[in-house]
Amino acid sequence: MPPVHSQTQLLIVGGGPGGYVAAIRAAQLGIQTTLVEGAQLGGTCLNVGCIPSKALIHAAEAYAQARQPSSLGIRCEGVQLDLAQTLAWKDGIVAKLTGGVGALLRRHGVTVLQGWAELVDGKTVDVRGAEEAVQRIRCEHLLLAAGSTEVALPFLPFGAGNGRVVSSTEALAFAEVPRQLVVVGAGYIGLELGTVWRKLGAEVTVVEAQDRLLPAYDADLVKPVAQSLARLGVKSLLAHRVEGLNAAGDALSVREPSGALIELPADKILVAVGRKPRTEGWGMERLMLDMNGRAVKVDAQCRTSMRNVWAIGDLCGEPLLAHRAMAQGEMVAELIAGQPRRFEPASIPAVCFTDPEIVVAGHTPASAEAAGLKVLQASFPFAANGRALSLEAPEGFVRVVARADNHLILGWQAVGAAVSELSAAFGLSLEMGARLEDVAHTIHAHPTLGEAVQEACLRALGHALHI
Repeated sequence: MPPVHSQTQLLIVGGGPGGYVAAIRAAQLGIQTTLVEGAQLGGTCLNVGCIPSKALIHAAEAYAQARQPSSLGIRCEGVQLDLAQTLAWKDGIVAKLTGGVGALLRRHGVTVLQGWAELVDGKTVDVRGAEEAVQRIRCEHLLLAAGSTEVALPFLPFGAGNGRVVSSTEALAFAEVPRQLVVVGAGYIGLELGTVWRKLGAEVTVVEAQDRLLPAYDADLVKPVAQSLARLGVKSLLAHRVEGLNAAGDALSVREPSGALIELPADKILVAVGRKPRTEGWGMERLMLDMNGRAVKVDAQCRTSMRNVWAIGDLCGEPLLAHRAMAQGEMVAELIAGQPRRFEPASIPAVCFTDPEIVVAGHTPASAEAAGLKVLQASFPFAANGRALSLEAPEGFVRVVARADNHLILGWQAVGAAVSELSAAFGLSLEMGARLEDVAHTIHAHPTLGEAVQEACLRALGHALHI
Protein backbone atom coordinates (compact mmCIF):
# COMPACT_ATOMS: atom_id res chain seq x y z
CA MET A 1 0.00 0.00 0.00
CA PRO A 2 1.43 3.39 -0.94
CA PRO A 3 1.63 5.80 1.99
CA VAL A 4 -0.80 8.68 2.36
CA HIS A 5 0.92 11.56 0.62
CA SER A 6 -1.43 14.32 1.65
CA GLN A 7 -4.93 15.32 2.59
CA THR A 8 -7.12 17.96 1.02
CA GLN A 9 -10.63 19.27 1.39
CA LEU A 10 -11.47 19.06 -2.31
CA LEU A 11 -9.81 16.77 -4.82
CA ILE A 12 -10.69 17.34 -8.47
CA VAL A 13 -10.00 14.70 -11.12
CA GLY A 14 -9.62 16.45 -14.48
CA GLY A 15 -8.22 19.87 -15.39
CA GLY A 16 -10.57 20.73 -18.23
CA PRO A 17 -12.94 23.72 -18.25
CA GLY A 18 -15.16 22.30 -15.51
CA GLY A 19 -12.33 21.08 -13.31
CA TYR A 20 -10.10 24.14 -13.42
CA VAL A 21 -13.03 26.57 -12.94
CA ALA A 22 -14.19 24.55 -9.93
CA ALA A 23 -10.66 24.65 -8.52
CA ILE A 24 -10.30 28.41 -8.94
CA ARG A 25 -13.70 29.16 -7.43
CA ALA A 26 -13.13 26.76 -4.52
CA ALA A 27 -9.79 28.38 -3.76
CA GLN A 28 -11.43 31.82 -3.85
CA LEU A 29 -13.84 30.55 -1.19
CA GLY A 30 -11.02 29.35 1.07
CA ILE A 31 -11.34 25.63 0.29
CA GLN A 32 -8.08 23.67 0.25
CA THR A 33 -8.06 22.30 -3.29
CA THR A 34 -5.97 19.78 -5.20
CA LEU A 35 -6.43 19.21 -8.94
CA VAL A 36 -5.15 16.14 -10.79
CA GLU A 37 -4.56 16.22 -14.55
CA GLY A 38 -2.86 13.50 -16.56
CA ALA A 39 -2.39 15.40 -19.82
CA GLN A 40 -2.53 19.18 -20.25
CA LEU A 41 -4.48 21.73 -18.25
CA GLY A 42 -7.49 22.94 -20.19
CA GLY A 43 -8.65 19.47 -21.20
CA THR A 44 -10.07 18.64 -24.60
CA CYS A 45 -11.52 22.13 -25.08
CA LEU A 46 -8.31 24.13 -24.88
CA ASN A 47 -5.92 21.52 -26.28
CA VAL A 48 -7.64 19.43 -28.96
CA GLY A 49 -11.17 20.77 -29.22
CA CYS A 50 -12.87 24.16 -29.09
CA ILE A 51 -9.87 26.47 -29.23
CA PRO A 52 -7.59 24.84 -31.84
CA SER A 53 -10.51 24.01 -34.12
CA LYS A 54 -11.75 27.60 -34.08
CA ALA A 55 -8.22 28.82 -34.79
CA LEU A 56 -8.03 26.56 -37.86
CA ILE A 57 -11.51 27.65 -38.95
CA HIS A 58 -10.31 31.26 -38.94
CA ALA A 59 -7.08 30.45 -40.78
CA ALA A 60 -8.90 28.41 -43.42
CA GLU A 61 -11.41 31.19 -44.02
CA ALA A 62 -8.63 33.77 -44.38
CA TYR A 63 -6.85 31.56 -46.93
CA ALA A 64 -10.06 30.88 -48.87
CA GLN A 65 -10.95 34.57 -49.03
CA ALA A 66 -7.49 35.49 -50.27
CA ARG A 67 -7.73 32.95 -53.09
CA GLN A 68 -11.21 33.69 -54.42
CA PRO A 69 -12.22 36.59 -56.69
CA SER A 70 -13.72 39.43 -54.67
CA SER A 71 -16.51 41.85 -55.52
CA LEU A 72 -14.69 44.33 -53.28
CA GLY A 73 -12.10 44.96 -55.97
CA ILE A 74 -9.33 43.18 -54.03
CA ARG A 75 -7.06 40.88 -56.02
CA CYS A 76 -4.40 38.61 -54.52
CA GLU A 77 -1.93 36.80 -56.77
CA GLY A 78 0.21 33.82 -55.88
CA VAL A 79 -1.45 33.09 -52.51
CA GLN A 80 0.39 30.28 -50.75
CA LEU A 81 -0.27 28.24 -47.63
CA ASP A 82 2.52 27.55 -45.13
CA LEU A 83 0.70 24.85 -43.18
CA ALA A 84 3.54 24.41 -40.69
CA GLN A 85 3.30 28.11 -39.80
CA THR A 86 -0.48 27.89 -39.55
CA LEU A 87 -0.24 24.97 -37.14
CA ALA A 88 2.47 26.73 -35.14
CA TRP A 89 0.22 29.79 -34.82
CA LYS A 90 -2.66 27.56 -33.69
CA ASP A 91 -0.44 25.80 -31.15
CA GLY A 92 0.75 29.18 -29.87
CA ILE A 93 -2.82 30.17 -29.03
CA VAL A 94 -3.33 26.88 -27.21
CA ALA A 95 -0.09 27.31 -25.27
CA LYS A 96 -1.02 30.84 -24.25
CA LEU A 97 -4.41 29.79 -22.91
CA THR A 98 -3.26 26.63 -21.14
CA GLY A 99 -0.36 28.57 -19.64
CA GLY A 100 -2.87 31.15 -18.45
CA VAL A 101 -4.92 28.45 -16.74
CA GLY A 102 -1.83 27.21 -14.94
CA ALA A 103 -0.97 30.72 -13.80
CA LEU A 104 -4.50 31.29 -12.48
CA LEU A 105 -4.41 28.04 -10.51
CA ARG A 106 -1.03 28.94 -8.97
CA ARG A 107 -2.19 32.46 -8.15
CA HIS A 108 -5.16 31.07 -6.25
CA GLY A 109 -3.10 28.53 -4.35
CA VAL A 110 -4.49 25.39 -5.98
CA THR A 111 -2.19 22.36 -5.73
CA VAL A 112 -1.86 20.87 -9.23
CA LEU A 113 -0.62 17.28 -9.55
CA GLN A 114 0.53 16.19 -13.00
CA GLY A 115 -0.38 12.52 -13.25
CA TRP A 116 -3.10 9.98 -13.91
CA ALA A 117 -5.72 9.44 -11.22
CA GLU A 118 -6.86 6.01 -10.08
CA LEU A 119 -9.87 6.02 -7.78
CA VAL A 120 -9.52 3.81 -4.71
CA ASP A 121 -12.78 4.83 -3.04
CA GLY A 122 -14.89 7.95 -2.58
CA LYS A 123 -12.26 9.51 -0.33
CA THR A 124 -9.01 8.20 -1.78
CA VAL A 125 -7.23 8.68 -5.09
CA ASP A 126 -3.86 7.36 -6.22
CA VAL A 127 -1.97 9.58 -8.64
CA ARG A 128 0.68 8.08 -10.89
CA GLY A 129 3.17 10.58 -12.26
CA ALA A 130 5.67 10.45 -15.11
CA GLU A 131 8.21 8.57 -12.97
CA GLU A 132 5.60 5.92 -12.12
CA ALA A 133 5.70 7.04 -8.50
CA VAL A 134 2.31 6.81 -6.81
CA GLN A 135 0.96 9.47 -4.50
CA ARG A 136 -2.11 8.70 -2.41
CA ILE A 137 -4.43 11.61 -1.72
CA ARG A 138 -7.22 11.63 0.85
CA CYS A 139 -10.05 14.13 0.54
CA GLU A 140 -13.29 15.27 2.12
CA HIS A 141 -14.95 16.00 -1.22
CA LEU A 142 -14.21 14.32 -4.55
CA LEU A 143 -15.17 16.07 -7.79
CA LEU A 144 -15.13 13.96 -10.95
CA ALA A 145 -14.47 16.08 -14.04
CA ALA A 146 -12.83 13.58 -16.39
CA GLY A 147 -14.60 14.82 -19.53
CA SER A 148 -15.26 12.76 -22.63
CA THR A 149 -13.49 10.93 -25.40
CA GLU A 150 -14.12 10.27 -29.09
CA VAL A 151 -16.49 7.48 -30.06
CA ALA A 152 -14.68 4.89 -32.17
CA LEU A 153 -16.31 2.58 -34.68
CA PRO A 154 -15.37 -1.07 -34.02
CA PHE A 155 -15.13 -1.80 -37.75
CA LEU A 156 -13.12 1.40 -38.39
CA PRO A 157 -10.75 1.82 -35.44
CA PHE A 158 -8.51 4.87 -35.08
CA GLY A 159 -5.10 4.18 -36.59
CA ALA A 160 -6.37 1.58 -39.06
CA GLY A 161 -5.07 1.63 -42.60
CA ASN A 162 -1.54 2.56 -41.47
CA GLY A 163 -2.83 5.65 -39.73
CA ARG A 164 -5.33 6.55 -42.42
CA VAL A 165 -8.26 6.48 -39.96
CA VAL A 166 -8.07 9.39 -37.53
CA SER A 167 -10.04 11.11 -34.79
CA SER A 168 -10.68 14.83 -34.49
CA THR A 169 -7.46 15.14 -32.46
CA GLU A 170 -5.26 14.06 -35.37
CA ALA A 171 -7.39 16.07 -37.82
CA LEU A 172 -6.28 19.25 -36.05
CA ALA A 173 -2.64 18.64 -36.92
CA PHE A 174 -2.23 17.01 -40.33
CA ALA A 175 1.37 17.50 -41.49
CA GLU A 176 0.08 18.25 -44.97
CA VAL A 177 -3.27 18.98 -46.57
CA PRO A 178 -4.85 15.63 -47.53
CA ARG A 179 -5.54 15.23 -51.20
CA GLN A 180 -8.74 13.28 -50.43
CA LEU A 181 -10.42 13.47 -47.02
CA VAL A 182 -13.48 11.42 -46.14
CA VAL A 183 -15.44 12.51 -43.06
CA VAL A 184 -17.61 9.89 -41.36
CA GLY A 185 -20.39 11.71 -39.54
CA ALA A 186 -22.15 14.96 -40.46
CA GLY A 187 -22.40 16.37 -36.97
CA TYR A 188 -20.82 19.66 -35.99
CA ILE A 189 -17.31 18.26 -35.44
CA GLY A 190 -17.19 16.53 -38.81
CA LEU A 191 -18.56 19.50 -40.71
CA GLU A 192 -16.35 22.05 -38.96
CA LEU A 193 -13.15 20.13 -39.68
CA GLY A 194 -14.28 19.01 -43.11
CA THR A 195 -14.89 22.65 -44.04
CA VAL A 196 -11.44 23.63 -42.74
CA TRP A 197 -9.59 21.13 -44.90
CA ARG A 198 -11.76 21.83 -47.93
CA LYS A 199 -10.91 25.53 -47.73
CA LEU A 200 -7.24 24.58 -47.38
CA GLY A 201 -7.41 22.56 -50.59
CA ALA A 202 -8.52 19.00 -49.84
CA GLU A 203 -11.21 17.14 -51.75
CA VAL A 204 -13.77 16.38 -49.04
CA THR A 205 -16.60 13.85 -48.93
CA VAL A 206 -18.94 13.63 -45.94
CA VAL A 207 -20.71 10.34 -45.26
CA GLU A 208 -23.76 10.37 -42.98
CA ALA A 209 -26.05 7.47 -42.06
CA GLN A 210 -29.07 9.72 -41.56
CA ASP A 211 -30.82 11.48 -44.40
CA ARG A 212 -29.52 15.01 -43.74
CA LEU A 213 -26.60 17.00 -42.45
CA LEU A 214 -26.49 18.07 -38.79
CA PRO A 215 -29.35 15.73 -37.79
CA ALA A 216 -29.61 17.32 -34.34
CA TYR A 217 -30.61 20.71 -35.81
CA ASP A 218 -33.84 21.64 -37.54
CA ALA A 219 -33.93 21.73 -41.32
CA ASP A 220 -34.36 25.51 -41.65
CA LEU A 221 -31.10 26.12 -39.79
CA VAL A 222 -29.21 23.46 -41.73
CA LYS A 223 -30.27 24.60 -45.20
CA PRO A 224 -27.81 27.55 -45.49
CA VAL A 225 -24.99 25.29 -44.23
CA ALA A 226 -25.81 22.62 -46.82
CA GLN A 227 -25.86 25.25 -49.55
CA SER A 228 -22.49 26.61 -48.42
CA LEU A 229 -20.93 23.14 -48.42
CA ALA A 230 -22.19 22.56 -51.94
CA ARG A 231 -20.69 25.88 -53.11
CA LEU A 232 -17.38 24.89 -51.53
CA GLY A 233 -17.43 21.61 -53.45
CA VAL A 234 -17.90 19.33 -50.44
CA LYS A 235 -19.66 16.14 -51.51
CA SER A 236 -22.33 14.91 -49.09
CA LEU A 237 -23.44 11.26 -49.16
CA LEU A 238 -26.56 11.08 -46.99
CA ALA A 239 -28.35 7.91 -45.90
CA HIS A 240 -25.13 6.02 -46.65
CA ARG A 241 -23.77 3.37 -44.28
CA VAL A 242 -20.04 2.93 -43.67
CA GLU A 243 -18.84 -0.68 -43.87
CA GLY A 244 -15.13 -0.26 -43.12
CA LEU A 245 -11.90 -0.11 -45.11
CA ASN A 246 -11.63 -1.92 -48.40
CA ALA A 247 -9.36 -4.95 -48.78
CA ALA A 248 -6.38 -2.82 -49.80
CA GLY A 249 -6.88 -0.50 -46.85
CA ASP A 250 -6.70 2.66 -49.00
CA ALA A 251 -10.41 3.43 -49.41
CA LEU A 252 -13.61 3.49 -47.40
CA SER A 253 -16.34 0.98 -48.27
CA VAL A 254 -19.76 2.59 -48.15
CA ARG A 255 -23.22 1.09 -48.68
CA GLU A 256 -25.55 3.26 -50.76
CA PRO A 257 -29.29 3.52 -49.99
CA SER A 258 -29.91 1.21 -52.95
CA GLY A 259 -27.72 -1.44 -51.33
CA ALA A 260 -24.82 -1.06 -53.75
CA LEU A 261 -21.32 -0.99 -52.29
CA ILE A 262 -18.96 1.80 -53.36
CA GLU A 263 -15.40 2.68 -52.44
CA LEU A 264 -14.18 6.18 -51.55
CA PRO A 265 -10.41 6.58 -51.96
CA ALA A 266 -8.94 8.60 -49.11
CA ASP A 267 -5.60 9.79 -47.79
CA LYS A 268 -7.29 10.40 -44.45
CA ILE A 269 -10.60 9.20 -42.99
CA LEU A 270 -11.91 11.32 -40.14
CA VAL A 271 -14.31 9.44 -37.88
CA ALA A 272 -16.46 12.04 -36.14
CA VAL A 273 -19.54 10.18 -34.92
CA GLY A 274 -19.67 11.72 -31.45
CA ARG A 275 -18.11 11.66 -28.00
CA LYS A 276 -18.84 9.67 -24.85
CA PRO A 277 -18.19 10.22 -21.13
CA ARG A 278 -14.71 9.12 -20.02
CA THR A 279 -15.80 6.57 -17.42
CA GLU A 280 -13.27 3.78 -18.04
CA GLY A 281 -9.63 3.27 -17.21
CA TRP A 282 -9.34 5.20 -13.95
CA GLY A 283 -11.23 3.07 -11.42
CA MET A 284 -14.54 4.91 -11.45
CA GLU A 285 -16.39 1.60 -11.40
CA ARG A 286 -15.13 1.01 -7.84
CA LEU A 287 -17.48 3.72 -6.58
CA MET A 288 -20.52 1.89 -8.00
CA LEU A 289 -22.28 5.17 -8.74
CA ASP A 290 -25.77 5.31 -10.19
CA MET A 291 -25.54 5.79 -13.95
CA ASN A 292 -27.66 7.08 -16.81
CA GLY A 293 -26.42 4.74 -19.51
CA ARG A 294 -22.76 5.63 -20.01
CA ALA A 295 -23.05 8.88 -18.02
CA VAL A 296 -22.83 9.48 -14.28
CA LYS A 297 -26.23 10.24 -12.77
CA VAL A 298 -26.34 13.51 -10.83
CA ASP A 299 -29.03 15.67 -9.26
CA ALA A 300 -29.64 19.40 -9.75
CA GLN A 301 -26.59 20.13 -7.57
CA CYS A 302 -24.28 17.68 -9.41
CA ARG A 303 -24.27 15.29 -6.47
CA THR A 304 -23.75 11.63 -7.35
CA SER A 305 -25.30 8.71 -5.48
CA MET A 306 -22.27 8.68 -3.11
CA ARG A 307 -22.07 11.28 -0.37
CA ASN A 308 -19.57 14.10 -1.04
CA VAL A 309 -18.76 12.73 -4.50
CA TRP A 310 -19.69 15.16 -7.25
CA ALA A 311 -19.60 14.95 -11.06
CA ILE A 312 -19.73 17.69 -13.70
CA GLY A 313 -19.43 18.30 -17.41
CA ASP A 314 -19.25 15.67 -20.12
CA LEU A 315 -19.03 12.90 -17.52
CA CYS A 316 -22.71 13.57 -16.79
CA GLY A 317 -23.79 13.20 -20.42
CA GLU A 318 -25.45 15.60 -22.85
CA PRO A 319 -25.03 18.39 -23.60
CA LEU A 320 -21.26 17.98 -23.93
CA LEU A 321 -20.41 21.68 -23.75
CA ALA A 322 -17.47 23.39 -22.06
CA HIS A 323 -19.56 26.32 -20.82
CA ARG A 324 -21.99 23.93 -19.14
CA ALA A 325 -19.08 22.24 -17.34
CA MET A 326 -17.72 25.62 -16.22
CA ALA A 327 -21.07 26.65 -14.75
CA GLN A 328 -21.43 23.32 -12.94
CA GLY A 329 -17.88 23.53 -11.58
CA GLU A 330 -18.47 26.99 -10.17
CA MET A 331 -21.71 25.81 -8.57
CA VAL A 332 -20.15 22.74 -6.91
CA ALA A 333 -17.40 24.86 -5.37
CA GLU A 334 -19.99 27.20 -3.89
CA LEU A 335 -22.08 24.30 -2.58
CA ILE A 336 -19.07 22.83 -0.82
CA ALA A 337 -18.49 26.25 0.72
CA GLY A 338 -22.03 26.19 2.10
CA GLN A 339 -23.74 28.48 -0.37
CA PRO A 340 -27.23 27.63 -1.71
CA ARG A 341 -27.06 26.79 -5.43
CA ARG A 342 -28.83 24.61 -7.98
CA PHE A 343 -28.04 23.97 -11.63
CA GLU A 344 -31.26 25.02 -13.32
CA PRO A 345 -30.30 27.24 -16.27
CA ALA A 346 -33.04 28.68 -18.44
CA SER A 347 -30.95 27.59 -21.42
CA ILE A 348 -27.50 26.41 -22.41
CA PRO A 349 -26.71 27.93 -25.81
CA ALA A 350 -25.16 25.55 -28.33
CA VAL A 351 -23.06 26.82 -31.22
CA CYS A 352 -22.05 25.03 -34.40
CA PHE A 353 -19.05 26.81 -36.00
CA THR A 354 -19.85 25.75 -39.53
CA ASP A 355 -19.95 28.15 -42.49
CA PRO A 356 -22.31 29.83 -41.76
CA GLU A 357 -22.53 29.41 -37.99
CA ILE A 358 -25.57 28.09 -36.12
CA VAL A 359 -26.64 28.97 -32.57
CA VAL A 360 -29.56 27.50 -30.64
CA ALA A 361 -30.78 28.53 -27.19
CA GLY A 362 -33.94 27.32 -25.45
CA HIS A 363 -36.98 25.98 -27.26
CA THR A 364 -37.25 25.53 -31.00
CA PRO A 365 -40.73 25.64 -32.55
CA ALA A 366 -40.74 21.83 -32.67
CA SER A 367 -39.66 21.32 -29.05
CA ALA A 368 -42.16 23.92 -27.84
CA GLU A 369 -44.94 22.14 -29.70
CA ALA A 370 -43.82 18.81 -28.24
CA ALA A 371 -44.04 20.38 -24.78
CA GLY A 372 -47.64 21.37 -25.46
CA LEU A 373 -46.92 25.10 -25.63
CA LYS A 374 -48.77 27.49 -27.93
CA VAL A 375 -46.18 29.81 -29.39
CA LEU A 376 -45.48 32.70 -31.68
CA GLN A 377 -42.43 32.50 -33.90
CA ALA A 378 -40.87 34.97 -36.28
CA SER A 379 -37.68 35.18 -38.30
CA PHE A 380 -35.71 38.12 -39.62
CA PRO A 381 -33.40 37.44 -42.59
CA PHE A 382 -29.86 38.79 -42.69
CA ALA A 383 -30.55 39.71 -46.32
CA ALA A 384 -32.41 42.71 -44.86
CA ASN A 385 -29.67 43.59 -42.36
CA GLY A 386 -27.24 46.34 -43.38
CA ARG A 387 -24.30 45.01 -41.38
CA ALA A 388 -24.69 41.52 -42.86
CA LEU A 389 -24.71 42.96 -46.37
CA SER A 390 -21.59 45.02 -45.65
CA LEU A 391 -19.89 41.81 -44.49
CA GLU A 392 -20.91 40.02 -47.71
CA ALA A 393 -22.91 37.63 -45.52
CA PRO A 394 -26.62 37.88 -46.43
CA GLU A 395 -27.34 34.19 -45.78
CA GLY A 396 -29.33 33.11 -42.76
CA PHE A 397 -31.73 34.56 -40.23
CA VAL A 398 -32.58 35.07 -36.55
CA ARG A 399 -35.69 33.34 -35.20
CA VAL A 400 -37.48 33.93 -31.90
CA VAL A 401 -39.97 31.59 -30.21
CA ALA A 402 -42.31 32.98 -27.55
CA ARG A 403 -45.44 32.00 -25.70
CA ALA A 404 -48.56 33.13 -27.54
CA ASP A 405 -50.42 34.22 -24.40
CA ASN A 406 -47.90 36.41 -22.55
CA HIS A 407 -45.06 36.77 -25.10
CA LEU A 408 -42.46 35.23 -22.74
CA ILE A 409 -39.46 34.36 -24.91
CA LEU A 410 -38.82 30.61 -24.89
CA GLY A 411 -36.05 30.21 -27.41
CA TRP A 412 -33.80 31.63 -30.10
CA GLN A 413 -32.18 30.18 -33.20
CA ALA A 414 -29.88 31.80 -35.72
CA VAL A 415 -27.82 30.83 -38.71
CA GLY A 416 -25.41 33.20 -40.39
CA ALA A 417 -21.95 34.73 -40.27
CA ALA A 418 -20.68 35.32 -36.71
CA VAL A 419 -24.03 34.51 -35.08
CA SER A 420 -22.14 32.74 -32.29
CA GLU A 421 -21.66 36.24 -30.87
CA LEU A 422 -25.43 36.59 -30.53
CA SER A 423 -25.54 33.66 -28.08
CA ALA A 424 -24.87 35.98 -25.13
CA ALA A 425 -27.94 38.09 -25.94
CA PHE A 426 -30.02 34.96 -26.43
CA GLY A 427 -28.94 33.42 -23.13
CA LEU A 428 -29.39 36.65 -21.20
CA SER A 429 -32.92 37.25 -22.48
CA LEU A 430 -33.96 33.71 -21.52
CA GLU A 431 -32.31 33.82 -18.10
CA MET A 432 -33.86 37.19 -17.28
CA GLY A 433 -37.33 36.11 -18.41
CA ALA A 434 -37.62 38.70 -21.17
CA ARG A 435 -40.74 39.12 -23.25
CA LEU A 436 -40.98 40.06 -26.89
CA GLU A 437 -41.74 43.66 -25.94
CA ASP A 438 -38.61 43.89 -23.76
CA VAL A 439 -36.30 43.07 -26.65
CA ALA A 440 -38.34 44.89 -29.30
CA HIS A 441 -38.22 48.13 -27.28
CA THR A 442 -34.52 47.89 -26.42
CA ILE A 443 -32.45 50.20 -28.63
CA HIS A 444 -29.99 48.11 -30.65
CA ALA A 445 -26.92 49.77 -32.16
CA HIS A 446 -26.94 50.34 -35.91
CA PRO A 447 -25.52 48.88 -38.05
CA THR A 448 -25.03 45.54 -36.27
CA LEU A 449 -26.07 41.94 -36.72
CA GLY A 450 -27.82 42.30 -33.37
CA GLU A 451 -30.50 44.43 -34.99
CA ALA A 452 -31.88 41.18 -36.41
CA VAL A 453 -32.61 40.09 -32.83
CA GLN A 454 -34.77 43.17 -32.25
CA GLU A 455 -36.41 42.90 -35.65
CA ALA A 456 -37.37 39.26 -35.07
CA CYS A 457 -39.25 40.31 -31.92
CA LEU A 458 -40.88 43.22 -33.73
CA ARG A 459 -42.02 40.87 -36.46
CA ALA A 460 -43.45 38.42 -33.89
CA LEU A 461 -45.47 41.33 -32.49
CA GLY A 462 -46.74 42.14 -35.96
CA HIS A 463 -44.91 45.37 -36.66
CA ALA A 464 -41.50 44.67 -38.19
CA LEU A 465 -39.89 47.84 -39.45
CA HIS A 466 -37.40 46.62 -42.06
CA ILE A 467 -39.16 43.77 -43.78
